[in-house]
Amino acid sequence: MKVLMVLTSHDQLGNTGRKTGFWLEELAAPYYAFRDAGAEIVLASPKGGQPPLDPKSNEPANQTEMTHRFEADSQATAQLASTVKLDLVSQADFDTVFYPGGHGPLWDLAEDKNSIALIEAFLAAGKPVALVCHAPGVLRHVRTPEGAPLVEGKRVTGFTNSEEAAVGLTDVVPFLVEDELKAKGGIYSKLEDWAPYVVTDGLLITGQNPASSSSAAATLMKHSALAQ
Repeated sequence: MKVLMVLTSHDQLGNTGRKTGFWLEELAAPYYAFRDAGAEIVLASPKGGQPPLDPKSNEPANQTEMTHRFEADSQATAQLASTVKLDLVSQADFDTVFYPGGHGPLWDLAEDKNSIALIEAFLAAGKPVALVCHAPGVLRHVRTPEGAPLVEGKRVTGFTNSEEAAVGLTDVVPFLVEDELKAKGGIYSKLEDWAPYVVTDGLLITGQNPASSSSAAATLMKHSALAQ
């Protein structure tokens, strides 16, 4: 199995002067779920090269066994330092795609034409797509072949309004993931804040928060195997 993982290149947290980027656990846990299952992994980002890490995701309270493993893994860190530019990637070369979150994707990947087209191409080819935490917000401009919003009438989840309020960024982010998924017609559901929760609807797999990363990756591998 060949898996594409798409990371943000955006590092500015709105106008706060603080840094953002991807959330380390949401990369590390799926990365090892895929690699330990024997999958080949390619990392990509809009600008290529080293994607920005959300510094909060590497604070002690947010570190996990998998984040420690990733940081100690020279192969993984070298791969992260040299991500492929997103406009050079084709769905034809992969079995599936996974989008880690962090706040960064709300600014760049949500508006990125290459990302939008890539997700549409994976789904058109019958290949499953998974997005966790803030990454389901990347679906806001993705459409069906008929031109409807992709999430319209689909069961989805993503970072909740209350989770965003808990981290104090409700008025900083360009949009709220929960509100946007609902506005696009998604059948949005959630569990309590920070609980692992994954929703599957056809080829679309979404996870609520960082704790959902491992189970979202496992679900994606199962669906990718079924799709082949």
